Amino acid sequence: MEEVLVRIVLAVIVGVLFGIVYCMRVLVLMERRVARIEEHIDRVVHKILREEMKRKR
Repeated sequence: MEEVLVRIVLAVIVGVLFGIVYCMRVLVLMERRVARIEEHIDRVVHKILREEMKRKR
């Protein structure tokens, strides 16, 4: 009976660890997407600023 309990506890611990690893993977992928979006926004802002500077001249 005690061996079954130990196996159940270990299975729960391993499951929680796999869940944490999966969540970290998802967070890293989302962070990369946000970084790409920020790069695109930055490019658009720089293009608009260049055009505004041309208009002011």
